[in-house]
Amino acid sequence: MEREPLRIGIVGLGRAFSLMLATFLRDPRVRLVGACDPREEARRQFADDFHAPAYADVPELAASPDVEILYVASPHQFHALHTEIAAAHGKHVLVEKPMALSVAECDRMIEACRAANVRLIVGHCHSFDTPYLRTRDLIRSGRFGAVKMIHAVNYTDYLYRPRRPEELLTSEGGGAVFSQAAHQVDIVRLLAGSRAVNLRATVGRWDPSRHTEGAYSALLWFENGAYASLSYNGYGHFSTDEWTGGVGEMGEPVSMDSYGRARKRLDTFPTPEAEAQLKAAGTYGGSAYKATSATDAPPPFHQHFGPVLVTCEGADLRPLPDSIVVYGDRQYEIVELEQPIVPRAEVIDELYDAVRCEKPPIHDGNWAKGTLEICVAMLESSQLGREVLL
Repeated sequence: MEREPLRIGIVGLGRAFSLMLATFLRDPRVRLVGACDPREEARRQFADDFHAPAYADVPELAASPDVEILYVASPHQFHALHTEIAAAHGKHVLVEKPMALSVAECDRMIEACRAANVRLIVGHCHSFDTPYLRTRDLIRSGRFGAVKMIHAVNYTDYLYRPRRPEELLTSEGGGAVFSQAAHQVDIVRLLAGSRAVNLRATVGRWDPSRHTEGAYSALLWFENGAYASLSYNGYGHFSTDEWTGGVGEMGEPVSMDSYGRARKRLDTFPTPEAEAQLKAAGTYGGSAYKATSATDAPPPFHQHFGPVLVTCEGADLRPLPDSIVVYGDRQYEIVELEQPIVPRAEVIDELYDAVRCEKPPIHDGNWAKGTLEICVAMLESSQLGREVLL
């Protein structure tokens, strides 16, 4: 029996919303019925595009009877407050990563949604991506034995993309650990299939003009005996897209012709205010925003978060944007993945099943709290110069 679409209100029409917009436009299981943003131009764009109200304040949107789910895509430091407002109005919540900036905030969010009897799902994180979900299925099949070791590595130009000033402050949720480690931590937790018990980490802050961490490495140990190494570098030199067949994070082919583009672009904006204006101009409703259409061609490959290699007792598994390569004891096989029709449809799969079918989600509040605990512990381990128990 066909069920009605999920009626979603958007909290924050910035970068995160821009990346999810193609999903909302192409997936018939969702309908955008309202939005909230402090920028008048973004509100005007939303009202024109969706013929739905756009508010300046979150409580107004949350009070709308047309809204049943709030997608909280506001800056990181507001996730807890906006989730609590949603729950207070009886709305389910899909909140962007990181869930919050502290474990205490996570607890408040979980309790608010529990008390209101509404669903709380955290994403998009790249652990929603089909290559990792299918790799998890292969591991769970038992064909290759237990997971023993996982390596995840990603080199990008993250730190030199246009940022608001608070995005370069770790205390405000900026930096590579809060913004990027949530992806890698989620992925290795999903694939390890066990609780992380301790870690050792270090972070890199190597550019005085961008005074937050732009890199990190961590070693995690899991309760089942597996361990995982995570490394990320956002300083804009080498790109690990070369190791994923020239496919970028969003599932689109990339070319070396774009090498160094982020740094070159940033050089033309000498002040933090000019940089923030550049970012605003490129987001939804901004003067340089490139509109997304439901008729745009879907991405040719699945999204990903850099090279990942999983060592099981009987094989190494390598998830890629179009397949999973299985290196077995005596031969290897390629598990082909169907081309995505809707980007990030996996997020809607989980949200729809949770709200319409009452199926417990993978990426609920407790799951995301576990990921944040690890991210916070990574910063603590680097600061203290020692291993941290979880």
